[in-house]
Amino acid sequence: MKKKLIFMSGLLLLLLASCSSRKDFAYLQDMEIGQAYDYDARYEATVHANDRLSITVTCKKPELAIPFNMHGRSVSVDPSGNVSTSSSNGEDSKGYRVDVDGNIDFPILGKLHVQGLKVSEVTNGIRDLIIKGNYIKDPQVSLEFLNFKYTVLGAVNGKGTYTVDGDRITIIEAIAKAGDLSKSARLDRIAVIRTIDGKQEIFYNDIRTAEIFTSSTYYLQPNDIVYVEPKYKDKSGIDNAWQISSFVISLASLFSSIIWALSGAGIIGG
Repeated sequence: MKKKLIFMSGLLLLLLASCSSRKDFAYLQDMEIGQAYDYDARYEATVHANDRLSITVTCKKPELAIPFNMHGRSVSVDPSGNVSTSSSNGEDSKGYRVDVDGNIDFPILGKLHVQGLKVSEVTNGIRDLIIKGNYIKDPQVSLEFLNFKYTVLGAVNGKGTYTVDGDRITIIEAIAKAGDLSKSARLDRIAVIRTIDGKQEIFYNDIRTAEIFTSSTYYLQPNDIVYVEPKYKDKSGIDNAWQISSFVISLASLFSSIIWALSGAGIIGG
């Protein structure tokens, strides 16, 4: 009887420890089924210095748009009189580089300030200038980022720098691309380091709660650094071993207290 009670007590403690561990590692713990949570579905990336942008102008008469798409391109005319453009030395793949002052040199329109503007603000601005200059009546302008990269460091399974297809990615998607969090990760200390007005700023996120959806860094921006803080510092395994030792000692102490209490109550004993 005594051995059976000791075994059951130990098993209960292990189960409690296991449940606590899983809870500490669960994402979005406060989300409820059927409950809607707000997030910025219309989010747009912002242009920064050193971004490389692919900007394309189209219209119903393609030949009218050619002068606006001449960046790194050459023009050719076939025997039927059709005009087309092609890449010249691969320069178009590099796109328009935003200089340190936040400007790009755009064909026909000249120098344009784009830093700090959202994608739609840049495309609408170029469209309005083309119409205002009586170049094209119905221009359509599209923009893509060519060098949208971010870096993930810390307690993840795949540290590194990643590229984004498109112009937006969430912090949860970024962590998933990095192989998810490691077992040592702190879910309440996930930092995003971002360059704002030439200075580095750090923002902390807690992905255990649905409040992450309204975080200012829920959507990453080009060149963001995501740092997942570990639960402990790894100094030649010393801190790691101390964490494990402390847990084992605490568990043993609690187990002994339960046995002592049961013995004192006469539940187990001689």
